[in-house]
Amino acid sequence: MRRFLLVAVLALATVAIAVPVAEAGSPHFVSITASRSANTLTVSGKEAGLGNETQVHIEVTATAECINNGGKHPKAVNKESVSAAGDFPVQNGKAEFSLTLTASFQPDCSPPMTVTFSNVVVRDTAHNVSQRLGTF
Repeated sequence: MRRFLLVAVLALATVAIAVPVAEAGSPHFVSITASRSANTLTVSGKEAGLGNETQVHIEVTATAECINNGGKHPKAVNKESVSAAGDFPVQNGKAEFSLTLTASFQPDCSPPMTVTFSNVVVRDTAHNVSQRLGTF
């Protein structure tokens, strides 16, 4: 009887430890897309492995530069850090998000110059998950 009670207690303890680990999830970005239009960059994507959470906080940061036809960045004032952030609902362990970053230069970055976004990083701040994107 004692041996049976000891085995039962150990089995329950193992289950109690294993269940929270299984529910915790493994947050990761499934897909991320980015598109630039004039001085605006829109970053959209999906994060999965979120478990039973209600929302996720996503941040996007980038460097915006005004580039001339020769591919050069002519003035230090035509470079700025831009960012956007938001909270997005989690459904069935997944969250979809879309954030827009807008660069505003003084003086304006007018044609033939164009705005380029570089060092684009998408972050889930709660889970310390991030992904670097290219230049747009």
